[in-house]
Amino acid sequence: MPQTLILASTSPYRRELLARLGLPFQVANPQTDETPLPAEPPEAMALRLSEAKARAVADSFPDALIIGSDQVATVDGKIYGKPGTHERAVDQLRNLSGKTVNFFTGLCLYNARTGQAEVRGIPTLVSFRHLSDSEIENYLRREPAYNCAGSAKSEGLGIALLSKMQGEDPNALVGLPLIALCDLLRNQGLEILQ
Repeated sequence: MPQTLILASTSPYRRELLARLGLPFQVANPQTDETPLPAEPPEAMALRLSEAKARAVADSFPDALIIGSDQVATVDGKIYGKPGTHERAVDQLRNLSGKTVNFFTGLCLYNARTGQAEVRGIPTLVSFRHLSDSEIENYLRREPAYNCAGSAKSEGLGIALLSKMQGEDPNALVGLPLIALCDLLRNQGLEILQ
């Protein structure tokens, strides 16, 4: 019997990305504590949280394949999370102006039936242009990206803030690396193009 596919995330962006694969899936809220551990490197945190999110819903879906994902944005070891407010978004964009940000996305596919978890990390380097205060204000007025790490939506108008992107999967930057996910799903015997 085929296993149910569960996305352990409330992110509308991840939901939209997963829907592109044309597979039936359900969404579950992982309600995971995302506090970094003491001295935890950002990449390790993203990997740990992606697996924690997948495992957090396993009791409710004991026979499912569960997808967990987490992303951190860092520059020089400093983490940039979701700003939440206009003021914080302005500060983030001022700080990121002219810099290259590592958006590191952790991805986990957890097989609740077997207890097997496979975790991958996908980095994406994003270079921001030198931004004026008026560009920052005009951008946030038109696209208030307060729920996006780094305060910019690359899949939207935020692309105008950037000078370059380097990565193996453009979807990773939005929050769900579909190339790696397809690979993980195939490893579990689920064929996307059948």
